[in-house]
Amino acid sequence: MNGTQRSNIRPGLKVDIVLKQDQRSGNLTRGVVEKILTNSPTHPHGIKVRLESGDVGRVKVIL
Repeated sequence: MNGTQRSNIRPGLKVDIVLKQDQRSGNLTRGVVEKILTNSPTHPHGIKVRLESGDVGRVKVIL
């Protein structure tokens, strides 16, 4: 599953996100979704979420 559909993502899922400062390099950060921040049903670059660690970024991979 990819992270562009809001319906695929829910709190508690393990995901890989790209942080704002890592968008150029493409480095991914792994964590568990705490809150979904994007309101629209889809987003071409990934749904924005906050991880339990406090990191905020766009979902690239749902594990």
